[in-house]
Formats: sequence, C-alpha cells, structure tokens
Amino acid sequence: MELHDRSISQDIRELGALLGTILEEQTSREAFETVESCRRAAIDYRSGDLDTRDPLITELEGLSAHNQRIVARAFTTYFELINLAEERERIRTIRTGSHERTLDDGLEDAAAELGEADDETVQRILDDILIEPTFTAHPTEARRKTVKSKLRDISTSLETLDERLLTETEEQQVWRDIDAEVTSLWQTPQVRNRQPEPEDEARNVQWYLENTLFDVVGEVYDELDDAIDSELSSDIDIPKLFEFRSWAGSDRDGNPYVTPEVTANILERQRSVVLERYQEQLKRLSGVLSQDGSRIDAESAFRASLEADRERLPGVARTAEERYPGEPYRQKLKLMRERLRRVGDVRPGGYEDADALLEDLDVIATSLQTNGGETVVEAHVDPIRRRVDTFGFSLASLDLRDHQQKHTDAIADALEREGIDYYGLSEDERVEFLTDAVLQDEPVIDLGETEGLADDSARVLELFDSLADWQTEYGVDAIDTYAISMTDEPSHVLEVLFLADQAGVVSLPEHAGIDIVPLLETEYALSGARRIMGTLFENEAYAQALEARGRTQEIMLGYSDSNKENGFLAANWSLYKNQRRLGEICDDHDVTMRLFHGRGGSISRGGGPMNEALLALPNSTVTGQVKFTEQGEAIAEKYANPRIAERNIEQMLNAQLRARKQAIDQPEEDVPAEWTDAMETMADAARQEYRDLLESDGFVRYFEQATPITVIEDLNLGSRPASRSGERTVEDLRAIPWVFSWTQSRCILPGWYAVAAGIDVYLESEGSMETLQEMYDEWPFFRTTLDNAALSLSRTELEIAEQYAEMADATLRDRFFPRVTDEYERATELITEIGQREDLHTRDWLGENLEQRNPYVDPLNMLQVHLLDRNHRTDIEERTLRLTVKGIAAGMKNTG
Repeated sequence: MELHDRSISQDIRELGALLGTILEEQTSREAFETVESCRRAAIDYRSGDLDTRDPLITELEGLSAHNQRIVARAFTTYFELINLAEERERIRTIRTGSHERTLDDGLEDAAAELGEADDETVQRILDDILIEPTFTAHPTEARRKTVKSKLRDISTSLETLDERLLTETEEQQVWRDIDAEVTSLWQTPQVRNRQPEPEDEARNVQWYLENTLFDVVGEVYDELDDAIDSELSSDIDIPKLFEFRSWAGSDRDGNPYVTPEVTANILERQRSVVLERYQEQLKRLSGVLSQDGSRIDAESAFRASLEADRERLPGVARTAEERYPGEPYRQKLKLMRERLRRVGDVRPGGYEDADALLEDLDVIATSLQTNGGETVVEAHVDPIRRRVDTFGFSLASLDLRDHQQKHTDAIADALEREGIDYYGLSEDERVEFLTDAVLQDEPVIDLGETEGLADDSARVLELFDSLADWQTEYGVDAIDTYAISMTDEPSHVLEVLFLADQAGVVSLPEHAGIDIVPLLETEYALSGARRIMGTLFENEAYAQALEARGRTQEIMLGYSDSNKENGFLAANWSLYKNQRRLGEICDDHDVTMRLFHGRGGSISRGGGPMNEALLALPNSTVTGQVKFTEQGEAIAEKYANPRIAERNIEQMLNAQLRARKQAIDQPEEDVPAEWTDAMETMADAARQEYRDLLESDGFVRYFEQATPITVIEDLNLGSRPASRSGERTVEDLRAIPWVFSWTQSRCILPGWYAVAAGIDVYLESEGSMETLQEMYDEWPFFRTTLDNAALSLSRTELEIAEQYAEMADATLRDRFFPRVTDEYERATELITEIGQREDLHTRDWLGENLEQRNPYVDPLNMLQVHLLDRNHRTDIEERTLRLTVKGIAAGMKNTG
C-alpha cells in the first residue's frame, strides 16, 4: 500500500519553482535573473566548476541596496519553504516506518525491553517515570509568529497533496492555496519591528500546548498501553507519565518586563484555554454516550454523583433533563460542562480542581464498564482522563525564576528597616538567621511594605506577595516551582524559602507550596554541590520543607553558561561527574533527585537528540523523574506538527523507560578508572586551552569584529536583553547570542573548540588511541559527547568563517583565526580516527542535507559580510542585514 503520493525532491523542486515565479511577478525579470545568477555561482563553486567565490561576491557587492534586499528575501523565503519540505519528509519516514514496523526508539521496542523484567519491576518503572518538558521564552526563535502561521498553512496543504487521493481539479485548488500563501509570505515583513513582549512569548508557547500536545498525548498513552499488553501477561497500570511546564511569562532572570501582572494574565489565559478544551471534549463525549437509561444499570456511585450535581446546580439539572430525557450520561455531562464553566466564577458549583473532574470521569467510566461499555471507555473516556491528568486546570504549570542576587538584595533592603545588617553576615550566619526566621511563627518582614526600597527589591517582594494569591486562585499546581539562577551557596536557597514563608506559601512543618530549585551553572557551584546540597538537607527548616514536598529535590544544571565558562569538552565532563555526585548526595540523605537539564537547541548548549542524551546519563542519576528545557526554534521543530510531536514524545518515553530499567538493573555504571582518568586529563587540558583563548588580549574585540553580534543584540528576538549588564564581555553576554553569533559566521566554535587540545594532551601523556576507541564503542557518555562535537564540526564552514575573520583587524585575525583553524582540523582528524569512520557525522542524511543547503546559505553569508563591513549603512541596508540573519538561521535550522 502506497501511503504517500510525493517525494522530497518533488516538493523542493515545485516549491522552488513556485517561489521563482512569484519572485518574478512581485519584483521583475531582472531581479529574478539576479537571484538565479547568485544561486548558480554558489552552486558552481561548491561543485568545483568555479575556483573562487569572487564572481558571487562581486555580483552581490555590485547590486543596488534594493536588489540586495530582494536577494536576501529570496533565499530566506526559499529556506522557509524547503524546511517545510524536509518536515514533510520526516513525516513520511515516521508513517512508513510505523506501517512497516521498522521505526527505532519506539514504544514497542521499550515494551519489549521491559518484557524482560517481572511484572512488579515493570510497574515500579512506570510508577517512577515522570517526564517534564519545560518550554522557555529564551530569545532563539528568529521567525515572526505571523510568518510561522503562514508556513503552517502551507504545510497543511502539502499534507493534503501527499496523503489524500485528489482529483485534478482538487489538486489545482490546493496549489492555488499554496500560491496565495507563498505570495502573502513574500509580501510579509520577515523582521519584527518591535521587541516581543512576555505575553507574546507565552501565547507562542501556549499555541503548541493547545493545538498539538493536548491532542497527541492521549495517543502516546494508547500506543504504550497496546505495546505493554502485547509483551506482558497481566494487567499493568499506566500512571501519569508526562507533565508540561513553562517559563514564558514567569522567568524573571534578567527580564524586567515579566511583572506580576504579566504572570497573572498568563495563569488566567492558560486556565481559560484548557477549560474550554475540556468542555469541547465533554461535548463530543455527549454525542457518544446516548445510552437509554432504561436499558442500563446506572449503579449506585453514578446515581449518587448525578444526584449531587442536580442538587449543586438545580436549574441546569432541569434543563439537562428536559433536553436529554432518559439519557443519564448526557445529563451528567451537561452538568459537568457547566461546572467547568464556573471554575473561577463568582457563581457556585464550579470544580475545585482537576481531581474533582477526574472523579466524575472515573464514575462515568466505571458505570460504562459495568454495562459492557469497556471499548467505549477505552476509545472515548480514557483519552479525556489522560488529558486532565496531564494538563490539569493550568495547561502548563509555571516555573518562577530569578537571579540569586535579587533575593539577597531584597532581603537585605527589607531587613535594614528591622535594624539587621544582612550584608554584614557571613554565610554561616545567614544560614542560621534564615533558618530561625522560617521556623518561628511571627513574620519578620512585611512583603506589602515596599515604599523606599530599591526598585528590584520591591519587585521581588511584590512577586512573593502575589504568589500566595495565585496559588489560592489557580491552585498550588499551577505555579509551584522556583528556580534560582547562579546558586552558589546554601543561603541562596534558604532566602527563597524565607520569602515564601513570609508570604504564607510555606507554613512548616505542615505545608510547603513550592519546590525550590537551585540552578548550578558555575564551576564553583558544581564542584561545591555537596557543600550546598548537604548543608540544605541537614538544615532543620529546609528538611521540613523537603518532607512536605515528598522528599523529592529538583536540581537544575546549566548547560549554556557552563559551556561558555569552560568550553564544550570540560563542561560536558563536569556536568556528567557532578550529576553522579549529586546522585550520591541525594542517596546519602534518602532524597529522590529530579534533575532539570537546562538544555538549549544547539549542541554547545546541551542540544542534540533527546533520546540519546537521556540514555547517556549516569545510571545513578536516573530516578525516573527528569525535566528539561525546550527552547526557541527547537519547539517549532519538535512540536509544530502533530505527527512529529508524537514521535518526539514517544522517543523521550522510550529512552526514559529503558534508562530507568538499566538503572534498576545496574544502579552504578561500571566505568573503568582508566576511562575516568582519561576524561579528567582531557577535560582539564581542554578547559585550559579554551580559557586561554577567551582570556587572550584582544579576543573579545575579535569576536565583536568577526561575528554579527552587534546585529543580533538588536534583532528583537525576545523580550529579554542580550546581556545582563549591557557590557561587552564574554562573561556578561548571555549564552544564546554568544552561540548565535558563531553559528551565523559558520564557525560553530562553542560546539567543538578545545576538544582536540584535550585529546592531544591525553595522548601525549602516555594515553592510547586504542583506549579512546574502546571508550567510544562502550561508553554512551563519551560516544554521545564526541558525536555531538562531530555534528558541530560538520556544520562548521571555515572558508565562510574566514570571510568574517577578514573583517577583523589584521593583527587580531592573524592571532586568532589560524588558532581556530588548527584546532578544527585536528579535532576532525581525531574524532574520525576515534570513531573509526571516514566522515565526521554518523548520519547519512546530514551529509546530503548539508550538501543541498550550503550553496543556498553561502549568498546570505557573503551578503552579510559585505554589509557588516560597511562603516555606514542606510536604513534599507540595515534591514537587509537583519534579514540575512533570519535567512542564515533558517538555512542552518538553528540560532542559539
């Protein structure tokens, strides 16, 4: 059976031809020929028909500002369309593999592996699992929401052409719709003319939750249920396995625009959205449950539940009886919909929380099962129950976050009024003071009294004062986590506990309304993990809070800043060994650890295939619970299309189920000391080389001159500033624009620099290539680390990077670019030798993809270099320059 009518080559060819036609219609024949000339010159150089890029560069530099903008727009739009063609090919691969049962990393594979264990162990594994993708608003999505909307419409039309049997007339109509959307896309501004606001970012995140994940989660549960049934003889209960969370509109670190009003608006909007979706679900269920009450046994629990609702909502009950006489399930569902409408309403009768809605759904399911309706429950009731269990009444729970210094300053300002010099206290004295303050009954400070405080301090107190109100209004689960950036000391965690206590969110020992999550991102914090966490676990106040939260401690690891501080190899090793250390600390104190991986989209920021990353974690850290950030363009790539979203969730679950089974079978990995010693040697040397580069005189100026960082800072990508203080230092610059800038210049240095230096030092100190090859073959951590470095090396184009380097002062260029080049070439040699392969990458599709894309990215890079190198740019040139950033991001399918 043929599942599809098209191929990726056909999609690319026809979309490219359509764009060419529209380009000519919307501009001129001359403009079309100019774009074609640039395209051919780039292809001819890549294929070897031209010895130099000079013809391309000469043509681009000779264009008028107007035509340069057309060229930039043409190649940018081309990549937007080709990315859709590649997305469609991914879907073909998923559907075909599913049909032929050839997909790797699916739930059938996971169930087969679970089938090796006894039923009790399988149930334990499932009960342990909780996967929490957390959507952030970090500024890495280069496309406007309007552009994404148009691309979604084009994608839907491509799906129709590919998966439906159409008449010739119907096919022509679909192509007319695509033509119209591409024309509109061409006429739409690609670059934002204003900085997005936090609520814009929250609405973006909400779209994926509401329109994709809400629907596909139930399907994943169904597939897992079927897979387990086929492998295991007895009934296994599948508990809640997923929970989605968000930072959009609640992450305050470095973002002064995230106010309590913003957070309150998002809480209200998300609740409204999810309640409306439940009402729609119950309305559809009402169409199914049309059973005649006289022909079924409405057992006592259902009758009692229906009667309770009638008493709760007598007017609505009369209407339901008149509309659905003799149909008890429909009457019950009518009353349930009304109760949903009254959540948060001044009128009585609304559901108190999602558990109450689940109880009603359980009552209906039990009644149906009693009356032989098991398949009805499986097909129509269970999917709703899974959604309510997953999304609750909040759609996605919000995490709060702020920098630890903000809490310290706010407490010091407030305590100064009480005659306490908090700044003057030592760390031990701060811990003692905060502990005593939390444990005493009387409040120490008035959060509502902010007059005369510094603005930042007032904002912190206002936030905690609001948190109590939010939990009362929306439920504790709606906003119950507080992450602390740059946590370096135990007092930084106790400060948040103190503020929550003053707000009434914590009342020990009975109640703690928040999980407090230290974000360990500096080498000082990571190496001091036992000092920080051990002090907290043994602290009387914190121990009570931990007990009230079920003795589960969430700890966040910062991949981005760790990489920027230490370099790729040293950061990965530090994160790996410190995860093991954290696992040991938690085990020593009988605490369940939930690691929160602060991953970005790029390799250097912890990106890469999620299933491989989960399987490469140390066994001792795999408790079953895991949390990780989803950021920027990675959100759209993973979750915009329902089929791709479902596949991603399946792979996450597959990896986590297998990883948890491995952890139970072998709690401690058997990693030879020879391997860990080798990693210590390589990581230390790599860190030294990386820090030496960053701290070399003139490097920051070279970075500024040889990358488009000055343009990226003004791109309006997100609501948050690009740097913490506005200064031009690597330390102060946020990790995202740091990586984005190198990616644009095609020198993806943060993803591989100093890997070779580290390996060479190991080899020079009597290490062996055979040992490295053995490590690669048998140690998932080492293999994944090198494979990820290889991906970054594969995407690096030093010939293009050299064009950017030419913009730097000659002395800086001659000092740094050869050094970078030497490291790149040596890393390429070493990784291919260790992996015992000819190519850097292990994925055939990547080589083909790069070969197809590179010629089309080149003109954008050359045009960007030309515009960056101009001392004075006109307004249209400035807009074109910003557009090249968008186009290269689309071509590379990555920003930061």
